[in-house]
Amino acid sequence: MPKTLTADTLTQYDHDGYFFPHKILADQQVAACREKLEKFEGSQGKPIGGAQRNKSHLLFKWVDDLMRDPAILDPVEDLVGPDILCWNTLFWVKEAHSPSFVSWHQDLRYWGLDTNDLVTVWLALSPATLESGCMFVLPGSHQGELMPHQDEFQTNNMLTRGQEISVEVDESKAVAMPLQPGCASFHNGRLAHSSSPNHSADRRIGISFHYMPTSTNQVVGEWDTAALVRGADRFGHFVLAPQPNRDFDPEMVEFHQKATDAVREVLFKDAEKVRKTL
Repeated sequence: MPKTLTADTLTQYDHDGYFFPHKILADQQVAACREKLEKFEGSQGKPIGGAQRNKSHLLFKWVDDLMRDPAILDPVEDLVGPDILCWNTLFWVKEAHSPSFVSWHQDLRYWGLDTNDLVTVWLALSPATLESGCMFVLPGSHQGELMPHQDEFQTNNMLTRGQEISVEVDESKAVAMPLQPGCASFHNGRLAHSSSPNHSADRRIGISFHYMPTSTNQVVGEWDTAALVRGADRFGHFVLAPQPNRDFDPEMVEFHQKATDAVREVLFKDAEKVRKTL
């Protein structure tokens, strides 16, 4: 029996590749998370960026705690089973009135993971609205073959290679997924998705968590890491990430550097241009 999700939600996810919204955090929890992020940004004098955005659970204990929260893992277990790895966590921050956007793409086209069951949980820490640049998805696009992509390397594209689906996307069929703070969307890693610039006066802050069955293998990179967040890993395809005891523990910072370098190698496999910093 499902732990959290209804039969209708599971049917929709299977057919369309997504569902939303799903409440994860209470208002005071959202405020605490945003405060921790912005306190860190204030201490370094600039917004979070570069490799800090990537595998951030290795740097920030509060992100690691969120990654393991039953409010997230219970619905994830309904989708991928009881043995769960989290491959990555990523901050998605669009500053107020920012031109930053995300082009139409499918994540599993680039991640080197041999699963069809990866689920992305995108958690809003500030309003993700049409005005602030919420995510759009193309229902059903997780089915069948992955679409062809090309690298555009556009200046304001938040994706590493500016990767974009190279066939026409019928945007009349796209569905917007606005989220209030503390709510999350869930989508299959094969689902085509995008987002627009932030035209609002507030930052659009989100964190994505990328969960997969422990049977998943990395078939592009020679070395990769993932966090075991529930159940048991009987396959050993990934180096299991340690848990931080505090933010920016020196040993964790060193591990984070190796882990993000490995992700960069995977993401830029066969790229034709100079790599952008994650």
